[in-house]
Amino acid sequence: MTADELREKFINFFIEKGHKQIPSASLLPENDPTTLFISAGMHPLVPYLLGEPHPLGKRLCSLQKCLRTGDIESVGDSFHQTFFEMLGNWSLGDYWKEDQIAWSFDFLTKILNIPAEKILITCFAGDSDAPKDEETAGLWEKVGIHKERIYFLNKSDNWWGPAGQTGPCGPDTEMYYDTGKEKCGPECKPSCDCGKYLEFWNDVFMQYNKTNGGKYEPLKQKNIDTGMGVERMLMVLNNNFDAYKLDVLWPVIQKIEEISGKSYEEEENKRPMRIIADHLRASVFILAEGIVPSNTEQGYVLRRLIRRSIRFGQGIGIKEPFTSLVAGEVVKIMGDTYPEVKNKEASIKEELSGEENKFSQTLSRGLKEFLRFFDKNKTFCGADAFFLYESYGFPFELTCELAAEKGCFINQEEYKKALEQHQQKSRTGAEKKFAGGLADQSETTTKYHTVTHLLHKALREVLGTAVHQAGSNITAERLRFDFTYPQKPTGVEIKQIEELINKQIEADLPVRVETMSLEEAKNKGALAFFEQKYGDRVKMYSIGEFSKEVCGGPHVSSTRAIGKIKIFKEESCGAGKRRIYAKIV
Repeated sequence: MTADELREKFINFFIEKGHKQIPSASLLPENDPTTLFISAGMHPLVPYLLGEPHPLGKRLCSLQKCLRTGDIESVGDSFHQTFFEMLGNWSLGDYWKEDQIAWSFDFLTKILNIPAEKILITCFAGDSDAPKDEETAGLWEKVGIHKERIYFLNKSDNWWGPAGQTGPCGPDTEMYYDTGKEKCGPECKPSCDCGKYLEFWNDVFMQYNKTNGGKYEPLKQKNIDTGMGVERMLMVLNNNFDAYKLDVLWPVIQKIEEISGKSYEEEENKRPMRIIADHLRASVFILAEGIVPSNTEQGYVLRRLIRRSIRFGQGIGIKEPFTSLVAGEVVKIMGDTYPEVKNKEASIKEELSGEENKFSQTLSRGLKEFLRFFDKNKTFCGADAFFLYESYGFPFELTCELAAEKGCFINQEEYKKALEQHQQKSRTGAEKKFAGGLADQSETTTKYHTVTHLLHKALREVLGTAVHQAGSNITAERLRFDFTYPQKPTGVEIKQIEELINKQIEADLPVRVETMSLEEAKNKGALAFFEQKYGDRVKMYSIGEFSKEVCGGPHVSSTRAIGKIKIFKEESCGAGKRRIYAKIV
């Protein structure tokens, strides 16, 4: 089965069950400081999972592009990817376990024709926070899964969320496929990482909210949240457990074979070719969002992916620039499903070529640094090799070769120890990034969310209507707002923008919301610059007569609740884009 066929079958199945399809959200979380990228289909839906009405109703489904960076070092095996597609369906306080489990079983066995005897199920075993999920196990038995194929696992395996320290969460039930491989031992069962069982779908019964105090309180509405990885499901349907031989990735591998003159079937080429294919596919999608390589946040992740792919390309003998050629193949495969990558193909290739050129210069600097250090110390240890890798992207293997030429042996264990310490530091940083919980809906961030509308309108009033929002990020301490503009605004213009916003706040303008079609909202004068992420019905927020904008919320009920704002920084954030920082004072 092809990816297109799977996508269509899933969406059509749930549309027939009364669901409305919502478009894939941007990979960049809207006004969410807790994560760099969208990593699950439910992330854009947090306000609605917490009870805010969705303009399309209580039954939703989607194909969501996702990106996860926590396991970049794991990429290179047959199934890990940083970028992936997630199919999902949601009930926002509507149907519950019985319907979802019956539909899951029907979709797998009747639509996808997977034999029931190849499916295994896991359920939550229970703990002090929530009881054993006997109900779910009973419902699986009712639809046709034999009892001996149902396993109860603890919270680390069968509980979803919260994404941060607080937020929506609940027990889940996961579906596994028996690949036919031999068991690794008598205790082998789903969740074992030996490769016999492959997880492909997860139904989450989101019924709790974890509080700051660590308590699990019932949500005011029970929600269903599911996630089916497209690549994982295709592996099952095609009985092919190398994701890189599926139609969403295989043409990319073939392009890498063509460029390198090497064969993927040679075992030593599989890992580097998988890394190149995965990292450049992810890079294409990040670049399509308007992110460019940099040394901070999303731009840093992008730079790391591009440079890592280049290093592995060099490792299989690619000597000429190649990233834009591979990107072209990604666009061919994904461009019809995600038009944004096709529309920005030229700029994507330009950025990749530019970064590839910069990296070649960086490698030259790394070589000079190696020679300078060695000439001074007459030795080179594993920690020094890691410094070259981290600071200059200098491959460890190349450092070893250079050191060997100088008669010096580098301790690989020392290098690994330095790498592990760095990875642990990165994970700690990621945990801190999530410290506030996914999509913080506090009173302060709600104020800032409203300020983004005032700021957007004020920018257009002072700088002209060519200005439009290019991104935003909110924390409890400040607002960051990206917008299109070709030059640096003057100090006088920044002051005018700030005064105009505060004038609207002091006027105590009412904030109203109406649900309508996107076309109706635009006809009423609403700003809507991210049309690809909107569904058939949208929410239009009006702030007095000053601002009208399509948005998901949340917002204050009147502007005086905000207080007063101060713009404290303005800077460039890419070609033709500026960035403003403001805070409530």
